[in-house]
Amino acid sequence: MSKLIAILNVIAWSGFWAFGYLALSSDPSNASQMVTAAILAAIGAGLGLWAYFWLIRQSEATGYAKRPNLVKKTHLEEEHANGECA
Repeated sequence: MSKLIAILNVIAWSGFWAFGYLALSSDPSNASQMVTAAILAAIGAGLGLWAYFWLIRQSEATGYAKRPNLVKKTHLEEEHANGECA
């Protein structure tokens, strides 16, 4: 499954760059072409981000990548979470 998501990631980012370039370089008098390319670029960016974050979560869950360093809770935060504070 992760290989399919990785392929989707590459295709989505390729679509983002290709359609983004078309949107930016198209003739301003042809607004429908510009808007269509911008919408397709936005869809490519959205799918690319979704796939990228999915791959990050998957690689951390399987142990392929280490989890990010997290700050440990202070004793005050632990007491508040346990309901021990007054």
